[in-house]
Amino acid sequence: MRNWSFKAKVWLWPGEAAWHFVSLPQDVSNEIKTLFEGQTRGWGSLPVKVNVGETTWKTSIFPDRKSDAYILPLKASVRKAEGLAVDSEHSFDLVILV
Repeated sequence: MRNWSFKAKVWLWPGEAAWHFVSLPQDVSNEIKTLFEGQTRGWGSLPVKVNVGETTWKTSIFPDRKSDAYILPLKASVRKAEGLAVDSEHSFDLVILV
């Protein structure tokens, strides 16, 4: 299993839905694309296990065509537990579960 550690800033999806995300760094996204080509699921997603602070959870990352990077959704319970607010930067550890 390969683990990626990175820092990223929380951002809010533009529009009516209040979805919070972080964008994976370009180098991490490029490496994941190369290593897991042909193994993606619906919408190009990949299942992951993520850790931020004291919180670990399972979710999926999704390719974002606009930025050409993967984006990671941050559910409300994680944001509340770790104090993740829009424009705040945090350290994440991510493992692909394929």
